[in-house]
Amino acid sequence: MTNTRAVVFFGVLIALALAVGLSTRTDAPDSPVPTVENTAPQGARALYLYLREGGRAVGTQLTPLEAIPPDTRTLVLAAPEGRPVTTEEVTALERFVQEGGTLVYLSPRELGKHQAALEGWLHLESGLMLPASSRGLDSTLSDVGGTTVDVWLPVGPLHGLSQLRVSQDRGLRMGHDDAVPVAGMGGAVAVWRRALGKGEVYVLAGSDLLENRRLELLDNLRFWEALAARGPLLFDEYHHQLAPPPPFSRGIWVFTAQVLAVGLLYVVSRGTRFGAPRPLRVERHRSALEYVRSMGWLMRRAKVEKELLPELDQALRQQMQERLGIPVGLSDEDAARLMEQDGGVSATEYLEAKADLTRTHAQPTVAPADYARVARRYAHLERALAGREARA
Repeated sequence: MTNTRAVVFFGVLIALALAVGLSTRTDAPDSPVPTVENTAPQGARALYLYLREGGRAVGTQLTPLEAIPPDTRTLVLAAPEGRPVTTEEVTALERFVQEGGTLVYLSPRELGKHQAALEGWLHLESGLMLPASSRGLDSTLSDVGGTTVDVWLPVGPLHGLSQLRVSQDRGLRMGHDDAVPVAGMGGAVAVWRRALGKGEVYVLAGSDLLENRRLELLDNLRFWEALAARGPLLFDEYHHQLAPPPPFSRGIWVFTAQVLAVGLLYVVSRGTRFGAPRPLRVERHRSALEYVRSMGWLMRRAKVEKELLPELDQALRQQMQERLGIPVGLSDEDAARLMEQDGGVSATEYLEAKADLTRTHAQPTVAPADYARVARRYAHLERALAGREARA
């Protein structure tokens, strides 16, 4: 009864554990990619919806930058790390800016890893670390890990702005002589501006300025409102997507074809053959008697009967020693007496067999019949000694 209660109790516990495990839902981790579809803290969904609901002309670029819509006034590249911007796209970007467009490039924190062509065109290098500051916030807990930078030169979309909120990370250096630092703190620069033809390029350290978590802090949102007021604003989403894997090379296809050919050949070679049935071969094994007869015939042809006669007596004396403990070196008379006493074999029979063997061995030639006679007498003695033949 106690065992039954224990089984029921543990069964209920296991069922409850399974129910809790199945009902628990593990949420996917927040994505750090600053796309307009990402609603996580580091996404840009809030900015996109705010501008669109406010009546601004905003859209997304889902194709390479070589074909930028002609009515675009501002193009935003928010730290793209999925696909690299090619040299052809850099040429198209430069032409877009020369013709009066505005490029806002929010650089990834890790330089030299994702956008080598863009960084080479803009001459970007890693800068100093931005110092910590909570100026302009109601509480230091409002944006943990962030810092406040000052607008040094209120030009373009920065006109009328004083402070921006970004991550406390490294700033940027821009190697062009005509590039101007427009926002930062201390010796670290967070925003650069470069006039190019009829347009301008703004380079920001990181994508902090458009992230959902910092959009409403300080003057961040006003910066984007000023850009959207110029005309259609386009967010590049193409370079956030991972590039498709390369196609299989010809060598892989050849290897696959070889494997399939070898497999087909194996199936054909090991498969069932359809055709006229062959007669079943009956194998007859030789009997033990045939082997004995063959050995006798071989011995008769070899004419070794005389050499084999002493072996008969030696084999019998060896058996007498193993079964009755009669030493091999003992005389025939004593051995016969002990064999009769302990083994129940007549001493006279053994002595007669030994005398017959001695006479036969003394002959110049030993006929097969003589050898067979002596061998038969010794065989009877061995069988009697082994207890397989009753003796009188």
